[in-house]
Amino acid sequence: MISKASSGPHAAVPEGPSEEDGAWFEMTREEFENAVRDALDQIPADLAAEMDNVVVLVEDESPEGEPELLGLYEGVALTDRDGWWAAGSLPDRITIFRNPTLAICETREEVVEEVRVTVVHEVGHHFGIEDDRLHELGWA
Repeated sequence: MISKASSGPHAAVPEGPSEEDGAWFEMTREEFENAVRDALDQIPADLAAEMDNVVVLVEDESPEGEPELLGLYEGVALTDRDGWWAAGSLPDRITIFRNPTLAICETREEVVEEVRVTVVHEVGHHFGIEDDRLHELGWA
C-alpha cells in the first residue's frame, strides 16, 4: 500500500545535483509512487511474504531538520518482536521521500535506481538489518 503520510533512516543524500543548481529531475507524484511500487515488486516473493504488519508510504518532504533523508523505517524490526508485540501494535511504516530523491537525480533511470536502493534499505531495517551491514551490502 502506498499512501500519503508523515515521516532507521536511510543514508544521507550523497553529494550531487540539487534543486539550487537546476539539476532537479521532474516526476509527478503518481510516477514516483509507481517507481516505489515497482521497487517493492522486485523484492523476492518469499522475502516479501515474511514482511509483517508494515505499510509503505510516499511523502513529498522529509522530516523537518533532515532535508537529505530519502527514506525512513519506523517500527519494531521483526528480529526485535516478542510474543506481546502484536497486542494493539500499529503497522510499521516505511516512508520514501519524493523531493529529496528527485533533488539528487538527473534522469528517470537514476530516480528508479535510487528508489529501488532506498526501498531495499528500509525493508532491510524491517528485517532487523542495521545501517552498517546495509552499507556493506551496497544498499545505502
